[in-house]
Amino acid sequence: MTRCHTLALASLLGSCTKRSDADTYVALVLAVGIHDPGYVDAYYGPPEHKKKAESDRLTLPNIHLQAQAFLDQIQTTDALRRNFLTVQTRSLIRRTEMLEGKRFTFDEESKHLYDAIAPTIAESKFEEVLAKLEPLLPGPDPVSTRYAAWQKHFVVPPARVDSIFRAAVDEARSITKRHINLPMHESFRIEYVRGKVWSAYNWYQGNAQSLIQVNLDLPISAGSIVPLAAHEGYPGHHVYNTLLEDRLVKIKGWREYTIYPLFSPQSTIAEGTAEYGIELTFPERESIAFHEQVIFTKSGLDPKRTREYLTVQSLVKDLSHAHNQAARLFLDGKITKDACLQYLERYALLTPAKAEQRVRFIQANRAYVITYNHGQDLIRSFINSQADRWKEFEDLLCSPRLPSTLTR
Repeated sequence: MTRCHTLALASLLGSCTKRSDADTYVALVLAVGIHDPGYVDAYYGPPEHKKKAESDRLTLPNIHLQAQAFLDQIQTTDALRRNFLTVQTRSLIRRTEMLEGKRFTFDEESKHLYDAIAPTIAESKFEEVLAKLEPLLPGPDPVSTRYAAWQKHFVVPPARVDSIFRAAVDEARSITKRHINLPMHESFRIEYVRGKVWSAYNWYQGNAQSLIQVNLDLPISAGSIVPLAAHEGYPGHHVYNTLLEDRLVKIKGWREYTIYPLFSPQSTIAEGTAEYGIELTFPERESIAFHEQVIFTKSGLDPKRTREYLTVQSLVKDLSHAHNQAARLFLDGKITKDACLQYLERYALLTPAKAEQRVRFIQANRAYVITYNHGQDLIRSFINSQADRWKEFEDLLCSPRLPSTLTR
């Protein structure tokens, strides 16, 4: 190490010791956010900390150096909390390396940033699912073409999207509050947007408030309403962030949870619990009843086709890992963009327009795609063995657990 680097490191070590572990971690995440606008997904700590990060504008090498020094200085004694700060900071270091131009394979990036590696699924497994769909979607065309044509019969009229989406959020909220005690003042706003690479997004505002945005670029199907409501709202992202703030920040004083870095292991938990929350809140019988009585009826669709629709959608859900495999092949340079589009159309049954949107998402967020389905698989295997799934779910939402600690 050169004398220059030694002096810089000593200075940074000194700055670390003047802060708590939580404050140092928050400062590091805010510093990365200056270079990576999508990195800080939510921050509701003191505004002066954000202003300081903006005025200091630490270089990426300095952030890397300070983060490495912080790893050697963490004093927190709680084992899970210490692990959270350690693993999150290691991820942050890898993100700074990526911002400086370093590239990892898809699986390396997944492990470094999200503390997990999604399994590689052979195309033969997807073909098995497509074979099950064959008799449910009769016709001479490829299954993907038949599915796209079939889906057109289950599109929610644009004028009814808002009222139906709000009804689904209200139902998900009612069910969630039977099991989880939320702050009395928690609330959310809904906005409709266009020109995004995602279908919906929750922007947590702090103080138990969220902004939920729904993308209207593509038609919204009857089967997407409930997943979006549960994933973005209850018991998904809104509940997750609300509990972190209420239970960890306000009660325990763990200020590291005033910030949420998107490209980090925390997202595997956030997206995984949001996906798992859909099936927890709307198990099969309740899902059928709500779709039949609310989604289909209010959309002007035939309620008698509810079971048919949900049966097909359940099989299509089994193709979700095709998104990971397409991203892995594309980002590792093994297939072209056009081949990636074809892969998604064939094995994930996406329309050409939806496949285009998905590839844009992959290009923008890279290995982040694993946090949804693989994250859900991790959460399901961790919780489903427990007698009280809602209690285990709540405990997980407001704990410092990360993917590699999801063991009993």
